[in-house]
Amino acid sequence: MSEMIDIALTVNGEQVRARVEARRHLIDFLRLDLGLMGSHIGCEHGVCGACTVRVDGDIVRGCLVLAASLDGARVDTIEGISDTGEIRDLQDAFIARNAAQCGFCTPGMLMAAADLLKHQPQASREEIREHMSGNYCRCTGYQAIVDAVETTAKARAAKA
Repeated sequence: MSEMIDIALTVNGEQVRARVEARRHLIDFLRLDLGLMGSHIGCEHGVCGACTVRVDGDIVRGCLVLAASLDGARVDTIEGISDTGEIRDLQDAFIARNAAQCGFCTPGMLMAAADLLKHQPQASREEIREHMSGNYCRCTGYQAIVDAVETTAKARAAKA
């Protein structure tokens, strides 16, 4: 049996206290212990982006971060940023542009796109492609995803 660690963190705005195995990955903690199934487990090597979540405001691969290392951290998942309405316009653009086909990669794509638009609100298509390149999709060919992110960036700029 692995060593157990007590942690207290904030997940999607709610305080969580848990006892976790020292080697338990964040994505497993979120999915199996907290029942937050929105982020997916893909490659388990940090390559595909399906497990992308935010920790203290920065996106990370949930399969590479140990839950035990997050005592005191703030974690936001796709459920959290969806529930707050933070990405409603981005979700609408993904639907309108048919950027979410099978949906497996979509949570990670939305997390990455939200991160890009937060830091580079007027990102070019090339910058969008570069930022999103760490997230794999087998269905869309990426063009629709880039279109959706670009559409959202332009719409937000027009409102500003």
